[in-house]
Amino acid sequence: MKPFIPPRRVWPLLSVLSILSAGVWAAEEPIKQVVYTAGDTAWMLVSSALVLVMIPGLAIFYGGMVGSRNVLNTMMHSFSAMAIIGVQWVVCGYALAFGTDHGGLIGFNKDYLFLSGLPYDRLLAGKDIPEFVFVMFQGKFAIITPALISGALAERVTFRGWCIFILLWSTFVYDPLAHWVWGEGGWLFKRGLLDFAGGTVVHVSAGFSALAAVLVLGNRRGYLNLPIRSNSLVLTLLGTGLLWFGWFGFNAGSAVATNPPIAGPIAGLAFTNTQVAAAMGGLSWMLVESLQTGKATAVGLASGLVAGLAAVTPAAGHVMPAWALVIGFVAGIACYFAVQAKRLFGYDDTLDVFGVHGISGAWGALATGLFCVLPLKGLLHGNPRQFVTQLAGVGATIVFAFAGTLVIAFVVDKLFGFRVNENVEERGLDMAIHGERGYHQEAA
Repeated sequence: MKPFIPPRRVWPLLSVLSILSAGVWAAEEPIKQVVYTAGDTAWMLVSSALVLVMIPGLAIFYGGMVGSRNVLNTMMHSFSAMAIIGVQWVVCGYALAFGTDHGGLIGFNKDYLFLSGLPYDRLLAGKDIPEFVFVMFQGKFAIITPALISGALAERVTFRGWCIFILLWSTFVYDPLAHWVWGEGGWLFKRGLLDFAGGTVVHVSAGFSALAAVLVLGNRRGYLNLPIRSNSLVLTLLGTGLLWFGWFGFNAGSAVATNPPIAGPIAGLAFTNTQVAAAMGGLSWMLVESLQTGKATAVGLASGLVAGLAAVTPAAGHVMPAWALVIGFVAGIACYFAVQAKRLFGYDDTLDVFGVHGISGAWGALATGLFCVLPLKGLLHGNPRQFVTQLAGVGATIVFAFAGTLVIAFVVDKLFGFRVNENVEERGLDMAIHGERGYHQEAA
């Protein structure tokens, strides 16, 4: 029996029906594809690099303010964090901070250890960038936070003790805090704490941890009696500029996207608030310093700029620019008096980490609860609950970071040695510890 062959004149009709039926089947079972947004990915790559630039910027900022015999050692503290925490974050840090939630207190996901179970083409949950890009962006935050602490300990801490300290501190203090605030399931995250780019996780934790470590270490020899000379405030101003430049990636990058209709405007708002608060922080510090002493100093201007930047970090994507001005203004004044108070209380925070970062970070986190309009309204907009949440978050961060650092610093000091002896301190840490000099002559 011969097979049926349709007449030639019906072939076009059959072809059309075939195409239509194929379209119906395709509509019912679409081919699923991973779609990346090139613009978002590019912006997050750039933001990650900008945050990394902040770390050598911080090294230069700190390095210029210490004596010339300790400049290399001070800068090594920041650069060593790039190496030590850069490895720790890949090995276990990201897993602890952003892994599967356990009781709201810590994350853990064995697939994130060494990033071994993370496919290179996986999208970040709820975003359209590769998760590896987010890993690296957050990794830079993890590096700079312990590096901030180093300024408080400058000119008297052993390098071995420092390296062990930051490894333990990042694992047992920073990573849990990051999970509390930013990890899905973290207890402060679920409570509704707003911390856009690290007011609590970075600045409050670094500032109050610095204070705890200082109490364990004790003061530098002759701290209250001898003048302490900076080797190059030119370097300090240069470092300030690099910090300000990188901070745009730090804050605006925390929108984790630039696509419309929401993420792009939020990134733009954070970028604007970063500029506004930094400028006002520097201005208010200069004003109060001039009124108090009759002079505006370079170190004061640099400190005010950094205070404004740190204060607006938690609020950057949540408040309007007018309130960013207020945040920066208060930060400059509050941090100025906090720095002056350290001699009154007798503790030796070498480069004012507590006075600048701890105080401004706490103020900025609380100010977020006062002034925020996105995505929640704050106290001044009729929502007192948000301010209470911010207050609880700041309080919990202070207690956890301070207590945890006291324990870690004490253990490191007893087991490995955290404080250099008087001979090393007198000779200078550059030659005594590293066998190198930053300068061939003592600065005049």
